[in-house]
Amino acid sequence: MSMPDAMPLPGVGEELKQAKEIEDAEKYSFMATVTKAPKKQIQFADDMQEFSKFPTKTGRRSLSRSISQSSTDSYSSAASYTDSSDDEVSPREKQQTNSKGSSNFCVKNIKQAEFGRREIEIAEQDMSALISLRKRAQGEKPLAGAKIVGCTHITAQTAVLIETLCALGAQCRWSACNIYSTQNEVAAALAEAGVAVFAWKGESEDDFWWCIDRCVNMDGWQANMILDDGGDLTHWVYKKYPNVFKKIRGIVEESVTGVHRLYQLSKAGKLCVPAMNVNDSVTKQKFDNLYCCRESILDGLKRTTDVMFGGKQVVVCGYGEVGKGCCAALKALGAIVYITEIDPICALQACMDGFRVVKLNEVIRQVDVVITCTGNKNVVTREHLDRMKNSCIVCNMGHSNTEIDVTSLRTPELTWERVRSQVDHVIWPDGKRVVLLAEGRLLNLSCSTVPTFVLSITATTQALALIELYNAPEGRYKQDVYLLPKKMDEYVASLHLPSFDAHLTELTDDQAKYLGLNKNGPFKPNYYR
Repeated sequence: MSMPDAMPLPGVGEELKQAKEIEDAEKYSFMATVTKAPKKQIQFADDMQEFSKFPTKTGRRSLSRSISQSSTDSYSSAASYTDSSDDEVSPREKQQTNSKGSSNFCVKNIKQAEFGRREIEIAEQDMSALISLRKRAQGEKPLAGAKIVGCTHITAQTAVLIETLCALGAQCRWSACNIYSTQNEVAAALAEAGVAVFAWKGESEDDFWWCIDRCVNMDGWQANMILDDGGDLTHWVYKKYPNVFKKIRGIVEESVTGVHRLYQLSKAGKLCVPAMNVNDSVTKQKFDNLYCCRESILDGLKRTTDVMFGGKQVVVCGYGEVGKGCCAALKALGAIVYITEIDPICALQACMDGFRVVKLNEVIRQVDVVITCTGNKNVVTREHLDRMKNSCIVCNMGHSNTEIDVTSLRTPELTWERVRSQVDHVIWPDGKRVVLLAEGRLLNLSCSTVPTFVLSITATTQALALIELYNAPEGRYKQDVYLLPKKMDEYVASLHLPSFDAHLTELTDDQAKYLGLNKNGPFKPNYYR
């Protein structure tokens, strides 16, 4: 049985009829406009095709990638606040001054300082322990007379550290330890505040060493302390300015690579100043290396590739604290994770944590992602890269850019295509593509950001190490590499506990005597890691 046609409501029929006539008229008008100007549409398409024939300054990219790039760039680490004409001029060629008339800096654009200042203020809110240290010691000025030359990542978090050192009495000159990790607006804010900073995102290799040299080589100013991340600054001063190096009162180093270089100098009898190995302090190893990487590895990979990890096969080279953090995050998202290791103890830990320990050659053809975090060199060679599957993602979470043999990929038969900021497709003659992130440099700080709170722990450790070395009486530290005293490690940890409203249990006198400890610590021996 068919339903009767719906009857229009009284008085509405005429209105519906008029609306239908208007709709038809608009449709006809739109179609007429389209059909009258087909050439205009075709011309637009031709224009776009002509546009795509010419590679941009940063390499060939599709229109869709150019548009989507803004969504992958972070306001605090990857975004550019300068127009295209400004990008064409190297900061070394610009004449810039801050509001006080000083030009003792070299940054991308000093006009970004106001935005950078907001970034620093936001970081300060989650770095309460470092701010607390600043307030406690500000009156005493324990770094009065210290002339610190630094080479670290220049981010909002390290800016809080630099300004803390200045508040404690130090004079600072700073450069970046990574050519991709500098936050331009933060560098501008530091320059505006009077810090001699020489750094910008996207430096060339020549720019990198020029910036370091500008920090060290200044008439009427000579460094007496070094804060380094990677050892490049220490190496430069040692090689180029040996007289300056001999007068340095202390070196603080926070990376595996830099510490390795210091131990090499010490073993060869060429280390003529005391150095503090912050990398192997408990507060660096257990927190920055582990927890920071556990969160930032996913951030970096997601921003650059939009990859889904569930079911993906991933090989992580190295199962130290960085590797442990990466693997925990990847496993939690459903990835199938393999480990490569040279150390049987770390390898056994990986097995006990449920991972398969393999040689890279055994899985290189089948994995979807390769992550290095060993601190070594040539961990991933050209032979490995040749055998990878199409669209395999390759990245590095170690400090140095030596882990992946990127140099071997710069050959005539391979084509490089820049598809996003810090994302290159390396294309083989048969069409296979390998996705290389940050040109083999540190992924998280080059392509994303890292958790502010955990960097507060490392920054506080660095500040205390500088204070200790600078104020130590003559003879306490000889020309060697030292670990941070455990009492300082525990003090750094205690400064951060109020953020969690944590309450420590206190030993009774009888318990302290039983354990052979002081009630106030240290609670672990110096060799504990």
